[in-house]
Amino acid sequence: MDFDNKQISPCPFSKHYRIPENQAWQSLTVYLLYRLTLGSVLVFLFFLGALPSSLGKHDPVLYAAASSIYLGSIFFSAIPLLLRRPAFPLQAQLHVLADLVLIPSIMHASGGVETGVGVLLALSVAAGGILTGGRCALLLAALASVAVLGEEVYADLSGAFEAAYTYAGMLGASFFGIAILALVLARRAEQSEAIAAQRGVDLANLQQLNEFIIRHLQSGILVIDEQHRIWMMNDSAARLLGISSTARSLETACPELAELFWDWLDDPIPGTVGLGSRAGQPLQVRFTRLGRTWPPIYMAFLEDNALYNQRVQQSKLASLGRLTASIAHEIRNPLTAISHAAQLLAECSSLQSQDRRLIQIVLDHTARVNIVIENVLQISRRGQSKREILPLASSLKKFLRDYRMAQGIHEKAFQLDIKIGDALVTVDPSHLKQILENLFSNALKYGEPQRGAIRVRVRRQRGEPCVEIIDHAAPIDSQTVQQMFEPFFTTSASGTGLGLYIARELAELNQAKLEYEPVAGGGCFRLRLADAEKTTIEL
Repeated sequence: MDFDNKQISPCPFSKHYRIPENQAWQSLTVYLLYRLTLGSVLVFLFFLGALPSSLGKHDPVLYAAASSIYLGSIFFSAIPLLLRRPAFPLQAQLHVLADLVLIPSIMHASGGVETGVGVLLALSVAAGGILTGGRCALLLAALASVAVLGEEVYADLSGAFEAAYTYAGMLGASFFGIAILALVLARRAEQSEAIAAQRGVDLANLQQLNEFIIRHLQSGILVIDEQHRIWMMNDSAARLLGISSTARSLETACPELAELFWDWLDDPIPGTVGLGSRAGQPLQVRFTRLGRTWPPIYMAFLEDNALYNQRVQQSKLASLGRLTASIAHEIRNPLTAISHAAQLLAECSSLQSQDRRLIQIVLDHTARVNIVIENVLQISRRGQSKREILPLASSLKKFLRDYRMAQGIHEKAFQLDIKIGDALVTVDPSHLKQILENLFSNALKYGEPQRGAIRVRVRRQRGEPCVEIIDHAAPIDSQTVQQMFEPFFTTSASGTGLGLYIARELAELNQAKLEYEPVAGGGCFRLRLADAEKTTIEL
């Protein structure tokens, strides 16, 4: 049986008072050893004739009998204690009650309370308060006081010796004082134990939370010591370094990082250094000491250069977006005036056909500029994403159905191919709808739908749920692929070059990724979405 965690209630009158069972048995063992020592001294010194003159002087026969029974009861009670049968509360109470019966007998045989033997009962009361606790401590103090007072009353009535009621009363009061003190200490110990247990639970929960956050950070984190032993490594660090997450030696797992760590230990200056990973992608590494522990512990932060550059680019584009938004507002007013004037001029009946053609060119291009301004303002007004957990397949079916109805497109223009179940993704529904509508429109415009239905496929690639829009367009050269997501880049005379840029920006805002890949007989735009079960947290 496991006694370490089990809690028991030793006092039947105070069920709220509970102590660990293993601790209770250890305390009872210590109390038994004390009683064994006391009983041995009282018995053997008496039979050797080496007792002080006051002990046993009034009734040696009673003293010999009481002390011998006391010692014998201790040996007898040792067997149940070793077996831990019967239960602890009963054994503890029997130990203390034996003292409350036999020690007053020894005290009477020695001449009463004035001999000082009654002080031994104070230790028994204190031990009883620790072992049983609660209201039982007060009950044991009351029984000890009754035993001492009863012994003095018996001595007075029998004429054995003069009773000392004052000493008996003072001794009884001390018993109650000791019991109350033991009760208060027991309650404080119980409260401290409850607080410690709650703190333990809080620390365990906090440790689990910290581990979860560290494990799911996009930045790699390693905890290492001066001997290059890896104490902890999150999944991002293992992925960035291209090593196993179970590696325990930095020297063996990544010698390049170990060499950078040695150099930093020789000159621990703040800042980042470059490192080439085994996967070929450049990394930024930063070392720092963790607290003031000894031996010292260090942390290495790893970050993908692409992610770092992406954040810098995002900051630049945000500033550019605010600037272009201001310019767009200033352009919009004169553009509206030009468009309105051209419309009024077109109503003039005396215009020749060539003049009407020129006016139509003005109207067409003002409309095109207005579309560019609307797209720029849309970028500048874009707020934080409000991501939700969505079932991908069913949401895609709804978006595609709504898009066909809104555009008046035949049902056979798109072919939906779902390769996985209804995977859950984390994304802003409005952003996802805007991205898909942009890709659908792009496929209808450039994907040569007359050669066959545009295929919309849902599947997993490298463990990530993704949506693929596969068209029948001619292959795109590599240079165009590199520039197709840049703002204002377009191969069409009527395009603005902002559609794919906005779609990619919205995707990145939702921790998704939009990419293009040529496939046999056409091209494929792939939208990788954040899995709801593996959503990462940025550092």
